[in-house]
Amino acid sequence: MTDSRTVFLMYHEIERPGRALCQPGAGYARYAVSESDFHSQMKSLRLDGWQGLSVTQFLSLAPAKSVTITFDDGTETDLLCGAPVLKEAGFGATFYVTVSWVGKPGYLSPGQLRELCDLGFEIGCHSATHPYLTDIDDGRLHEETAGAKNLLEQITGRAVNHFSCPGGRWDGRVLQAVRTAQFHSMATSHTMANSSHTDPFKLGRVAVLRNTGPEAFARTCRGQGLLAARLLEATRGVAARVLGNSAYDSIRSWLLRREGS
Repeated sequence: MTDSRTVFLMYHEIERPGRALCQPGAGYARYAVSESDFHSQMKSLRLDGWQGLSVTQFLSLAPAKSVTITFDDGTETDLLCGAPVLKEAGFGATFYVTVSWVGKPGYLSPGQLRELCDLGFEIGCHSATHPYLTDIDDGRLHEETAGAKNLLEQITGRAVNHFSCPGGRWDGRVLQAVRTAQFHSMATSHTMANSSHTDPFKLGRVAVLRNTGPEAFARTCRGQGLLAARLLEATRGVAARVLGNSAYDSIRSWLLRREGS
């Protein structure tokens, strides 16, 4: 792997016209990128000579001009909208799946999950039930990491080597549980680019949001403008630790509803 810095793009649901999002609320919707925007973003990368990688490809050998493409949750539009665009561009990607959501309305079915694998895409684990891992006891933490890994491997028939933390929440206890479950990496939501010197169990990612325009997207892929995002992230992190995750989420949801009203 080179010493160049590679941004991990973090996507969630791709929004298709006429199709309801998997979850309600402004907090969820702000992470939903439209199908047309996603297509434009991947096309712009390809035309500008970028390569799109899976997590395994990044850890093996990341070319200088590349981004790592990741998705969280395992929504059905990963296969219906994301996969065809990625295949057209010749890009790899890692889809982190929340295993208890497999088969629920709007999410990938077991068959669709296997189809995504058969297309050559990498499946990662996004826990069993999507809790804040820092809030749960050791027994449940084992089920959300090692237990979820085993279930996904049973569904896909393939090794599941990479983990991403729900809500980006993690600490030393979570990191140890992920290591003990024999994952090869852990992705966080810390806004930073990664290099060969980055701890594979502390990989940063940058969220692509509904309002991420073409210029901001290009800057993000180049690793530019991340400092301001990190400062905002640090402020939110302090608030979550002081208030607790539940109270912080309630206040955040109220503020987002006010902004949208």
